[in-house]
Amino acid sequence: MLDINAIFGENFPDRLMIVQADRVLEMHTPPFPPDAPAIIPNVDPCQLASLRDMLGGVYPPDHPVEWIGESDRQSLSLKNIADVAGSRHGTLLVHALPEGSSFELFQEVIAHLRAPDGCPWDRKQTHGSLRPYLLEETYEALTALDAEDPGKMAEELGDLLLQIVLHAQIGSETGTFRMTDILRGIHDKIIRRHPHVFGDVVVHDEGGVLVNWERLKAEERAVNGEPEKGMLDGVPVALPALTQAQEIQERAARVGFDWQDIEPVRRKILEELGEVDMAGDSVEREKELGDLLFAVVNLVRWHGVDAESALRETNQRFRNRFSYIEKRSRQTGKPLLQMSLEEMDVWWEEAKDLE
Repeated sequence: MLDINAIFGENFPDRLMIVQADRVLEMHTPPFPPDAPAIIPNVDPCQLASLRDMLGGVYPPDHPVEWIGESDRQSLSLKNIADVAGSRHGTLLVHALPEGSSFELFQEVIAHLRAPDGCPWDRKQTHGSLRPYLLEETYEALTALDAEDPGKMAEELGDLLLQIVLHAQIGSETGTFRMTDILRGIHDKIIRRHPHVFGDVVVHDEGGVLVNWERLKAEERAVNGEPEKGMLDGVPVALPALTQAQEIQERAARVGFDWQDIEPVRRKILEELGEVDMAGDSVEREKELGDLLFAVVNLVRWHGVDAESALRETNQRFRNRFSYIEKRSRQTGKPLLQMSLEEMDVWWEEAKDLE
C-alpha cells in the first residue's frame, strides 16, 4: 500500500496528481498539470525509458524526479530515470515545474484580471474590442515563425493564447460559452475528422485524408441542419488575398480540378502576362493583373510553398536591403534623392552579399 504521507512528510503539497503507470504510458503527453507534483505508482523498471521519453515532451532533461522502491529512495534527473538500481516495481515521483507552467493556472490569472478586483482595462474589454488585438497577435506570431526564432515564437504564441483565453473568460461571464466548451468542441471535432487515426477508416496518403476531411465536414453540416455549402464557401473572405487564393486552389484540387503536371501552370502565367499587355483600359488591366497574380500563386502551390509566407519573406529581405542602402547613404552624406539608380544598386548588391 502506497503511503503518500511518508513520501512528503511535513511538506505535503496543496495539489497532487496520482496516475497509474499503464495509464500514463497510454498517452503521448503527461495527463496531469506540470506545476503540480505527480505520483506514478506500480512502475515496472522496464517502463522507465518510455516514461522518460514521454515526460520529456513537457519536462526538461535535468528535471528532478525520485524513484521510490520498497526499501530505498533515489533522487535522479529525468534523463537518468532508466538507470535506477533494482528490478522490482516502484513509484516514480515527478516534482512540479515552477508556478505558471499549467494551462489551468493561466486561466486563473485571466479570470483574476476580469474580476471586480482585477484590471480596469481588462474588465472593460469585449469580444468586439479585442478583435484588433487577436489579428495583431496572429500576425506577430507569423512574423516570429518567418524569422524561425524559437524564443520569439514561444513569446508570440503566448500572446496569441492570451487572446483566446480572454475571449473564453468573457464567454464564461456572459454565459454564452466556456473554455470547456471550446476544448470539448475542438477535441470532438479532431477525433471525428481523423477516423483514420482514432477509428478504422483506411487512407493511403495525404490526398485521401483531405478528401475524407471534406466528406466529413459535409456530413456534419447535414446533421446540424446547415444549408449545403460549396467547397469554397468555407474559405474565409477575411484571409489575406494570397492565402485565400492558395486555399481556393487547394480545395479545388482535392476534387481533381487541377492540371496533371506543372507545365500548363507555367504556360498559364505567360498567357496571363500577355493578356495584361493587351488590356484595353485600366479596368481590364486590373482584372488581368489579378488573374496573373492568381496564376503565380498556383505555381507557388505546385512547388509546395506557402505563397503568403514566401512573399512575407521577400518583403523582409527587401526591407533589410533597402535599409542597408539608407544606412550607406547616411554614411556617405549623399541623400537618396540625389543618387542614381545605378549608385543605389551597388549598395543593394552589397546588402545581398551580406545576407
